[in-house]
Amino acid sequence: MSCRGSATMRGVMSVYRLLILVFGIYCCSTAVIFIKLSDTHPVVVAAGRLLLAAAILTPVWLRSLRAHNQSWRSVRLGRTIVPGILLGVHFITWILGARMTAAANASLIVNMVPLAMPFLARDGLRRNEIIGTAIGVAGIMFLGTADFHIGRNTFLGDLICFVSMLFLACYLAMSRRSRDVANIWIFIVPVYAVAALFCLAVTPFFVNPIQAYPPRELLMIAGLAIVPTILGHSSLLYCMKHLRSQVVAIGTLGQFIFAGIMAFLILNEVPGWPFYLASALLLTGAIIAIRVTPEP
Repeated sequence: MSCRGSATMRGVMSVYRLLILVFGIYCCSTAVIFIKLSDTHPVVVAAGRLLLAAAILTPVWLRSLRAHNQSWRSVRLGRTIVPGILLGVHFITWILGARMTAAANASLIVNMVPLAMPFLARDGLRRNEIIGTAIGVAGIMFLGTADFHIGRNTFLGDLICFVSMLFLACYLAMSRRSRDVANIWIFIVPVYAVAALFCLAVTPFFVNPIQAYPPRELLMIAGLAIVPTILGHSSLLYCMKHLRSQVVAIGTLGQFIFAGIMAFLILNEVPGWPFYLASALLLTGAIIAIRVTPEP
């Protein structure tokens, strides 16, 4: 193949991967819409979402094990327990918080992981990470203060979403131990299963899970499992392998744009002006924090 043909093919693949990234971001952004359209208890929704996702992905997990000549006994499943519990708590808290605040707010706050990650990864903090985090936290404080004046329920929802983001960041930091796993599915599917079992275990403390659920509620849970969890997560995992991690990290911040548009069209939610200013601060801080700084 000529150099020109190779360059054309690389360009086509780059566009294809960027389209996959946009698709994954959109799929993930639908989570808050499914959550707001559901009336089922947050713990039950989290358990159902994770259980169904783990069940659907089990054949992928088994195929990955066979492809790398491994058995489930050879996989150190014990190291999936803590990440699984953290993921379960993240889903429960985010579902709870997302129902108490605007969809755009919830999506924006929960995707501010790049601001917290430098403090959890223990890789040492760079100046751009400290500056970016400070700007981002200022945006979160401004948004929370504005929503406190709008309504304490909305403010509490923002706060719960922020706490949920911290659990998500801790989950991702703990998941770094999966770097030595031959295939990401070998690690992530057991994590989903552990998270589902954790949510099921704590469900009786909040609500009786054994009851008849309307078909609409089952559809919302199935939508959460298939669209944002399986399709969205799988697309982002693919992009992490083929695109710069910074591109993916910045791209995922755009979930709140899709979520805001869908919330306006489906839920009639219109963000107030404080949201746009807080968004600018949060995005600026996140981009500064994850910007690559050349080594001295």
